[in-house]
Amino acid sequence: MVNSLALRLQAYTKLSQDDMAAIDRLVRKGVREIGARRDLLREGETPRSVFLVLEGWACRYKTLPDGRRQIVSLFIAGDICDLNIYILKEMDHSIGAITSLKVAEISRDDFERLMLEHPRITQALFWNELVTVAVQREWTLNLGQRTAYERIAHLLCEIYLRLSSVGLTSGDSCHFPLTQVDIADATGLTAVHVNRTLQELRREGLVELHGRTLTIPDFEGLRAAAMFNDNYLHLEREGAYLDAND
Repeated sequence: MVNSLALRLQAYTKLSQDDMAAIDRLVRKGVREIGARRDLLREGETPRSVFLVLEGWACRYKTLPDGRRQIVSLFIAGDICDLNIYILKEMDHSIGAITSLKVAEISRDDFERLMLEHPRITQALFWNELVTVAVQREWTLNLGQRTAYERIAHLLCEIYLRLSSVGLTSGDSCHFPLTQVDIADATGLTAVHVNRTLQELRREGLVELHGRTLTIPDFEGLRAAAMFNDNYLHLEREGAYLDAND
């Protein structure tokens, strides 16, 4: 269960065996399962724990009074749904499951103890938060400046690389449970526009979607279509460098 978090954190800084064991103990302490399309936390509720996604996909979203929804970020295995969320008196957004989820619910005391006793983990978590903010900036740019075609191509590039970084791709394919409505909510488009754009990407040989599997036969072509620069994901990080040179 801890593998995806370990992969993510070790990309930022090298962890000791003691660090890894501490993460493992923490994660196994409060495992919960959440059904697909259910909320972990709703806007207005008081958050009391940190949630770590172990398996499945989730999202952070906001809704308007008339029911319109904007997905503002996606969570996959290894992602923490806000590092210090328990500081807030109430949620100003909701976190919902896209697929069925397995999560670790970590108490404030346990999380703070982990960070106090394991400074390398703390460093990695702070680095991870900086990457999270960088992803949010890129999503803002997506909504403000990119065309519908570029937005969807960019989202697919990002998802594939994020999944790859935690070992959840197979060749040029990955599990892809997002519906066209989900993609629309994440890109500020209508489901009809998403459908047309995906058809265009298919015709150009840039993506294939079969059931819940996404295949990107020409990643460089999709990257060019999206004007995608993966520097904001910080894939070349300290952990990889240390592993190669220790």
